[in-house]
Amino acid sequence: MLALRRMAAVCFFFGWFLYGASPDHWFVSIRNYYQANPSATGRTPWVLFLIFTGPALIFSPLGEEIFFRGYLQDALEERFSIRAGTWLESLAFGAVHLLHHGIVLAEGEVWLRPVSGPLWFALMTGAGLIFARLRRQSDSLWPPILAHAAFNLVMNATIFAILW
Repeated sequence: MLALRRMAAVCFFFGWFLYGASPDHWFVSIRNYYQANPSATGRTPWVLFLIFTGPALIFSPLGEEIFFRGYLQDALEERFSIRAGTWLESLAFGAVHLLHHGIVLAEGEVWLRPVSGPLWFALMTGAGLIFARLRRQSDSLWPPILAHAAFNLVMNATIFAILW
């Protein structure tokens, strides 16, 4: 899990190095989403941190790990091979996370951020590979669930401590 906490920090600093606090930084996109949420109006950053981090520590890790590592990884590894199944599942995990950053809906048009979107996809595919390895090594969903929660905690703490 330490590797995933570090990976969240690496994701932040890599984005900061490339993009600063511009909208091409993936954590800025997530911050902007949080700020645009109606529940953000009139609340302190500490309260917002709790509002947005609670679900990010519970529902995202549980739901995503049950689906991606509990169902999809097993199904793809049975259909193909362990290596191919793991890669396909991790690529799907990365693709889904383009909804956080990368795919943009603006003025009725959908487009992909041409550089930062694919970079975020690669970073999230890498996280998916780590989660898949934890699942395979432990033969349990709990290690990737906990690692995913740790990643999300560091990501949100960074967003609220540095970017808010």
